Amino acid sequence: MKRILFILAILFIPPAAHAQGLPTITFGIGEATGPGEVSTALQILVVLTILSIAPAILLMTTAFTRIVVVLSFVRQAMGTQQMPPNQVIIGLSLFLTFFIMAPVFNQMNDTALQPYLAKKISQEQALKRALAPMREFMYRQTDEKDLALLVNIAGIGQPRDLTDVPTVALIPSFMLSELKRAFQIGFLIYVPFLVIDMVVASVLMAMGMMMLPPPIISLPFKLLLFVLVDGWGLVVGSLVQSFH
Repeated sequence: MKRILFILAILFIPPAAHAQGLPTITFGIGEATGPGEVSTALQILVVLTILSIAPAILLMTTAFTRIVVVLSFVRQAMGTQQMPPNQVIIGLSLFLTFFIMAPVFNQMNDTALQPYLAKKISQEQALKRALAPMREFMYRQTDEKDLALLVNIAGIGQPRDLTDVPTVALIPSFMLSELKRAFQIGFLIYVPFLVIDMVVASVLMAMGMMMLPPPIISLPFKLLLFVLVDGWGLVVGSLVQSFH
């Protein structure tokens, strides 16, 4: 009896209940009916392009480069291999970047984003206003020698102030200055750990333990020194205060 009811139920189920089609998504290129549609399509393309290169923009125009390089130097100087992991270093660098860049981001929000959302200014005006605080931040951190180098290579006249410096020359100059300062800070970080390695190596040689790798013995002393002097606090505090 149950088999008969099951067969009858299958026979009387409407085809739409068990043969539903899957939705399809199609992409196509059609003729625009007016200039407005072309402008909207170009704006969408520009937004997608900016989103795809957002990580590179973060690296090039903010404090991230100096912070992540210095924190990597700290890990290498202590000889802890992958401790802290790369994810921790990058995460700490990102949050420190947001902390340092907060005044710049707030200024961009007040002068560009909010007026644009309120439809008080056009998109071009919003972009110019948003770029101004970022250019000012990069200009304050850029060394004059690095800026002069890029300006001379580009064949541009000697700039008198920030308004005369093109953005295409300011960004690489800023990155060169950030790398230079990061390596200077890294050298200062390496010195005390290098002293510990030399002392441990000398003691091991005096004791005749030349086959014992000095980093194995010096690592606990490095960690102890770093903890006793509040190393993370000193490094982070010095990094934050190094930005003008």
